[in-house]
Amino acid sequence: MADDLRERWRAAFWDALQRHHTAAVLKEASLQGRLGDWTAALTDGVVATCVAMGWQAAAKGHPLDLLPEARHEYLAMDVMAFAPSGANWRFPVAVMELENSRNDARIAYSLWKVLCVRASLRIVYCYRRQAEQGAALVHWMGREVIGAFTITERMNIEGETLVVVGSRDEAATFPYGFFRWWVLDSNLGQFRPY
Repeated sequence: MADDLRERWRAAFWDALQRHHTAAVLKEASLQGRLGDWTAALTDGVVATCVAMGWQAAAKGHPLDLLPEARHEYLAMDVMAFAPSGANWRFPVAVMELENSRNDARIAYSLWKVLCVRASLRIVYCYRRQAEQGAALVHWMGREVIGAFTITERMNIEGETLVVVGSRDEAATFPYGFFRWWVLDSNLGQFRPY
């Protein structure tokens, strides 16, 4: 079931980036290294993906009044998505951090943040100039963040945790060549590409 959610998200994300007007802005921002523009365009694409999944999302520039307390962001998460429900208060179905920092520790903090939230899907999007830099970052975060948890803590992480690294690689195949996907394997305590 979790694999299905992960795959549905990725398919909806690809579709949203190809259909949504922000795709050209995201591609150009990646190529030019304008990370503020990259984050703004990615936010629009991620929110469009949430809508395609049948969810409502709160994010900067995308206010949500679904809960009794209306917000652009909940719990200082860049994007928080909610599945349909009749309840006023509910757990999010997904949380995402869209981190454009060049500082590895800042991205590790974003990973730790999403791991602290109860959700079926947790994603950290980040950016590195080349794809191999992203692979090194993801392996390092696996050691630093996931490796800090006890086996029991790690095994109690429910849902899917993904790290998606955007880069400037393979511009001709945008968006596919721009994003590398990694999933947390809780049994092994490390991320693996998929």
